[in-house]
Amino acid sequence: MEIPYTVTARPDTGLWNAKVGIWLFLASEVMLFGGLFSAYIFLRIAAEHWPHGLLNVPIGFFNTVVLITSSITVVLAWAALKMREFRKYQRYIAITVACGCMFLLVKSYEYNEKFHHYGVVLKSGQEITGHLAMPVEEAQKASYLLLYPDSEESKTPLYQLRSVFVHKKEEGEPLRIEKKDIRWWSNFVPKHSTYFAVYFTLTGLHGLHVLGGTLVLAYFWLPGSALYRTNPEHLANRVEVAGLFWHFVDLVWIFLFPLLYLL
Repeated sequence: MEIPYTVTARPDTGLWNAKVGIWLFLASEVMLFGGLFSAYIFLRIAAEHWPHGLLNVPIGFFNTVVLITSSITVVLAWAALKMREFRKYQRYIAITVACGCMFLLVKSYEYNEKFHHYGVVLKSGQEITGHLAMPVEEAQKASYLLLYPDSEESKTPLYQLRSVFVHKKEEGEPLRIEKKDIRWWSNFVPKHSTYFAVYFTLTGLHGLHVLGGTLVLAYFWLPGSALYRTNPEHLANRVEVAGLFWHFVDLVWIFLFPLLYLL
C-alpha cells in the first residue's frame, strides 16, 4: 500500500504530508523556545547584577559561522537533488553533517572549559575566578584552595566588585585561599549562578536539536540516499523537510549567541 501525498501536494493544504507535519512541529518548537527566552528575559530583569565576559566570544562566533555555513550547504544539497545531480548532493550534505559535528565538538570543548573554571566568593563579598591548582577531591577535603586566578584585578562579573588577593604570591605560583575566608566556591556549572543555569539550559537543549538534526541528515547522506534510485523526488522532499528543521536550529542559535555571549 502506497502512502498518498508523499510527493504530490494535498488538495486541501497545497502541501505534501511531511511539509504539513514539519510546520506543525516547528510551531511547537517556537512555543518551547519562546517560553525559555521569555524566562530568560524575566530572570535577567529581576537580577540585581548580570554577569558579563564569562563566555568565549570568538568560540561562539566561530560556531555561528559554522551553523550559517551549514544552512547554505543544506539548501545547495536540496537544489542538487531537484536538478538530479546526485554527486553534488552527497558533497553538500556531507559538508552539512561535518558542520553539525564541528559545532557539537566546539560546544563540548566550551562546556569542558566551564567545568574546570571556578569562582570563589569570599565572606567579604569579593570574588576571584580562575582554575584550581589542585585536584578537586583534595580541594574538597583541604582547609584551603590553590587557585590560578584569571587576572590580578578580577572583573568579578558576578557581583561587579573589585577583587583583592588574600595572600601575596610569586609570579607563576597559585594563590592560596583559606577555607575560613570563603563564603562558597563552585565551578561554572548551573549551580554556580542563575546565569549559568540559563546558559546550560538553553545551549544544552539547542545542542540536542543540533545532534538530532545531524543524525537525520547523516541518514539521508548514507543509507537514506538509496531512495534516489527509485524515487528521487521523494528524497528531495525529505531533505527539504530536514532542511527546514535545520534552518530553525540555526535561527535559534543566531538569537542565543548575542543574548548569552554579547549582551
